[in-house]
Amino acid sequence: MTSGVPPQLLRPRALKPGDLVVIASLSGPVHAVWEHHLDQAATVLERMGFRVRRGPLLEAGRQHWWSAATPAEIAEEFNALLRDPEVRAIVAHDGGQTAFGYLDLIDVEAIRADPKPILGYSDISLLHLVLYRQTGLVGFHTDLATPGLGGAWQTAPAARRAELERLYATLLTGTEPLGALPTTPSWECWRPGRAEGRLIGGVINRIVLNQATPYALPLEWFDGAVLFWEEKGGLAAYVWSYLQVMRHAGILDRIAGMVVGVPHEIDGLDGPGASPTLAEIVLDVLGDRDIPVLGNVEFGHAGPNLPMPVGLRVTLDAEQRSLSLLEPAVRPLP
Repeated sequence: MTSGVPPQLLRPRALKPGDLVVIASLSGPVHAVWEHHLDQAATVLERMGFRVRRGPLLEAGRQHWWSAATPAEIAEEFNALLRDPEVRAIVAHDGGQTAFGYLDLIDVEAIRADPKPILGYSDISLLHLVLYRQTGLVGFHTDLATPGLGGAWQTAPAARRAELERLYATLLTGTEPLGALPTTPSWECWRPGRAEGRLIGGVINRIVLNQATPYALPLEWFDGAVLFWEEKGGLAAYVWSYLQVMRHAGILDRIAGMVVGVPHEIDGLDGPGASPTLAEIVLDVLGDRDIPVLGNVEFGHAGPNLPMPVGLRVTLDAEQRSLSLLEPAVRPLP
């Protein structure tokens, strides 16, 4: 696809009770201390009504450098899951630094033939962007299994856990739009306004780096889009630089709105002296671009994730601190 027109969305079919969900190593390795978190993640998915299986690479102690295996081995397992008709969804165990190594090895035709939800964030947000670019597949930017479902979810208040379980189950099984995502007091209006457009985004460095590959989204696909992003680690100056790259690329001139996740472990934010806030960095780079900006929304590395499905149309009202999904992420069963 090389057209300047965004693709027709490729929606997976809705999951039903008893469907098989596989937790897989699509990037980083599993360490033995995380076994309990993996068990907890499986329990969460089972409570949603699904059968759960672990992918073969999800074996504690297995590692190649910073990855669960070589890029070719991960691609081989990923493709096998994409081709297996029994597998109805794939949840990434964790993020990492591996997806760039196998983007050219993914069986794109298997995705077109039988699209499935692929859940995760961080390095997995790169897969969402690339597969949306190649096939129009809805990207399920949601929590990962080990640090999310089995980690941050377990320390969240019980009411929040129940709310997220209902939200994720509805996302995967419901054929009506989710509507307004549950707001919390952390949400902040950084620039007022209202916008409606397609959600595009992920971890900010993957958005920027992907634009330097053959899988870059055409600039026209950002026309009227609601850009969402978050970041973990590094420096505040890096975030400023990534935003400047998007400014130079023309992305910030095309989007209709922006949603920013809760920052996590970023040095140089909100510190003593001359340290800026994340809002100050964003508004500095945006300049006089009059678009709504909603900040400190719960998606990404900072804790339990709200779903941010890549490709779906949303309504953003920053002053009212609201974000609503206008379309379902899955299609009805045949």
